[in-house]
Amino acid sequence: MKKVVQILTNKFVLTALVFGVWMIWFDQNDFGSQRDRAAAVRDTKDNIAYLQKEIAGMEKEHYDLTNNPQKLEQYAREQYKMKRDNEDVFVIERK
Repeated sequence: MKKVVQILTNKFVLTALVFGVWMIWFDQNDFGSQRDRAAAVRDTKDNIAYLQKEIAGMEKEHYDLTNNPQKLEQYAREQYKMKRDNEDVFVIERK
């Protein structure tokens, strides 16, 4: 018991314990901050993956619109409600 007390009252052990406690709870880069930053990095990576998938879909759509006249006509009819002279357009809106 006396040996344990003697080890715990050693100035180097006390300094190491104080340093460890400071780094774990009170430092700017403590465990909670590191966990929050890791979560933010994961969210950002997920967002990047989603946006890259969206970009790939938009590039495919752009390629189809510039190289396929049927797709261009379909897009013009759906988005801009264009029609031929002998057609009637009925627009149905969902609420």
